[in-house]
Amino acid sequence: MKKFWILFLICGVSFSQEFNKVDSNGKKDGVWKGTYETSKRPRYEGTFSHGKETGVFKFFDDTKKGDVIATRDFTANDGSSYTIFYDQNKNKVSEGKEIGKAREGEWRYYHKASKIVMTLENYKNGKLEGKRSVFYPDAKIAEEMTYKNGSKEGIYKKYGQNAILLEQSTYKDNVYNGDAIFYDSEGIMASKGKFLNGKKVGMWQFYAKGKLTKEVNMSDPKSNYQADSKPKME
Repeated sequence: MKKFWILFLICGVSFSQEFNKVDSNGKKDGVWKGTYETSKRPRYEGTFSHGKETGVFKFFDDTKKGDVIATRDFTANDGSSYTIFYDQNKNKVSEGKEIGKAREGEWRYYHKASKIVMTLENYKNGKLEGKRSVFYPDAKIAEEMTYKNGSKEGIYKKYGQNAILLEQSTYKDNVYNGDAIFYDSEGIMASKGKFLNGKKVGMWQFYAKGKLTKEVNMSDPKSNYQADSKPKME
């Protein structure tokens, strides 16, 4: 019996040495398994080749069940990974390319428990860059915006679930800046004017069922001109 336990312990030690090894330079090599600091449950599992991630890494939630909550695929072998996040029911939450921990290129986000894309984003060096689109659960467009270096820049469009345009405005450095038009639920213009650094400026026009009803000089809020009033005589 004593010999049996000695053999068992030796086998156990040998098994434990089959992962979390380093090479002669002290770099991770072979299969590595990480654990959560407090619970000691499995946190991730993947393979290194002399300090470099290879193949597919799996990441687990901190529960007894240990569901896979993310995967990172390094098979491109160019320093990037294709990352996918999952919910508890194994549905995709989001997916896209990462370089290190920074997102790069197109990322997709999905509606809850659905294969329908909720948001399409583009990244450069971890910051939003280029077109960003948001969709309703029926895949119809809800919003369109362009980003530059992480900030909103350019034309923004917002749509109702019936695909009717509700807003077309202009952004610069992440705030309203420039021409803006707002529409009612039927797609009829409700107001239009200009923004400067996030604030309404100049003459704004307001409409009811397509008819101009009021003009307000937003640079001088005390000024309130009715559309049907006669112009002042000099």
